[in-house]
Amino acid sequence: MRTVRGLAYVALLIGFAQVVFGAIVRITGSGLGCGDSWPDCYGSFTPAHNAPTLLVEISHRYGAAALSIVIVLLAVAAMMKRRETGVGGKRGPLRSSLLAVLLVVVAALFGAITVKMALNPWVVVTHLAIAMALLAVLVVTAARAGGFGIGAIPASYPRTFRSARAAAGLTFLALVFGALTANTPSAAVACQGFPWCRSVAATGTPLYIQITHRIIALLLLGHLIGVTIGVRKRGEARPVRTAAGMALALVILQILVAAAMVEMHLPPELRSLHQAVGTLLWICVIALGALAYGSGASDIERIVYESPSRGEYATPEGVST
Repeated sequence: MRTVRGLAYVALLIGFAQVVFGAIVRITGSGLGCGDSWPDCYGSFTPAHNAPTLLVEISHRYGAAALSIVIVLLAVAAMMKRRETGVGGKRGPLRSSLLAVLLVVVAALFGAITVKMALNPWVVVTHLAIAMALLAVLVVTAARAGGFGIGAIPASYPRTFRSARAAAGLTFLALVFGALTANTPSAAVACQGFPWCRSVAATGTPLYIQITHRIIALLLLGHLIGVTIGVRKRGEARPVRTAAGMALALVILQILVAAAMVEMHLPPELRSLHQAVGTLLWICVIALGALAYGSGASDIERIVYESPSRGEYATPEGVST
C-alpha cells in the first residue's frame, strides 16, 4: 500500500502544480501559445521557437503528460496490490485510481477542445471543473491508501462527513464562479472595492457573477468556522481537527488575498496566488471529508496493517482477507 500512497501523493502534487500553472497560462495570455495545434506545438513536441507564450503553454502540456504517466502508474500499482487493497472494496484505492485515469483522459481532451475553440470561457471553466474533480479523486485515493493520517482515526464521523460534503459543494461553487469571474469579459473589474462595491465598472451578468462569487466565499467562511468549532468540541481525531483547521485558515487567507487583489487592481502575482490558495483549500476540504468518512478498518486490522513485522502475505488469526 505504501507504493500506492506514494504515487497518489506524487500525482496530487503534480496535479496541484498543473492547476496553478494553468492559471499562469491564462494570466500571461499563453493559452494559444501553440496556436491551434494539439497535442504538439506548431508541428513539433520540441519547437525551436522560443516565444514566452509558447514556452509557458508547452510547459503546461509537458506537465499534463507527466501527470498522466504517474496516474497510470498509480492505477497499475493499485491493481498489482489488489490482494492488499481489495479490488471490489469501496474503501480500497483501486476504483478511485481507475477513475483518476478516466478523468485525466477527459481533462486532456478538454484541453484540446479549449485550444480548438480559441479559449471559449465556458470550455475553460469546464476544463477547470474536471481538473478539480481529478484532484478530489487523487485525494480520496491517497486517503484510501492510508494517507493523511487516516490510520489514526478510530471511527467514522458521520456528522463531520456531512458538513465536509457541504463545504466541498460550496468550495466547488466558489471555484467555478471564480473561474467565470476570471474568464468572463469585465467580470473581474465589475465590482471595485472589497468587501462591498465602492464603484461599479460593469453591470449585468459580469457584476452578478462576481457578487455571487463573493457571497459563496463568505458562506463558506461561516460554514468552516462552524465545522472547526464542532470537530473540536466533539473531540474528534487529530487528523480531522487538523484538516478542519487548515481549511478554515486557507479560506481566511483566500479572502485576504482576494481583498488585496481587488484593491491593488488585479496584479498578476496575486491572481496566481488566489488560484493556488483556492486549489489548496479544495484539496484540504476533500481531505477533511475523506478523513471523516474513515478507513473502515477495525482496530485489530489497523494494528496488523501498521505493524512493521507483518509479512506481505501474512494473515493473522482472527482477521479475514
